[in-house]
Amino acid sequence: MKNSVLLLLLIFIGCKQSNAPAIKISLIDSNKTLKISGLDYAIVQDINRDTTTNVWQNLIQIYCMPADTDMKDFQPIQPGKYMVKDSAVVFVPDTPFKPHQTYFMRYYRYDKGSTAWDYIKNHQKPGKKQYQDLIFMP
Repeated sequence: MKNSVLLLLLIFIGCKQSNAPAIKISLIDSNKTLKISGLDYAIVQDINRDTTTNVWQNLIQIYCMPADTDMKDFQPIQPGKYMVKDSAVVFVPDTPFKPHQTYFMRYYRYDKGSTAWDYIKNHQKPGKKQYQDLIFMP
């Protein structure tokens, strides 16, 4: 009986689907602009109504990948403008992306890591936000 309950519990945990959207990035406009899609439409529109300066830069950040990838947490943010088009966020850098240079987008997952189980499962410290780095090259 114990084994069957344990098996059902493992199946439930393994089959649990995440409701988090899959964030996708793509270069558009001849590799001059970055399009970020996969965000929830209602949330994007709500954030877009916020008048706080740099609201998108606090959520989605673009960086130039250093030669030593261990140093990527110490890179300055790529300056630019964020615009909302439908449910996508478009980033236009102040200086054009360099061809054959690797960049990455850091997307902070404010929806993850909020339960006690997330802290235990991910060996996460309280107050530390989870993020996802998406790499691209123009």
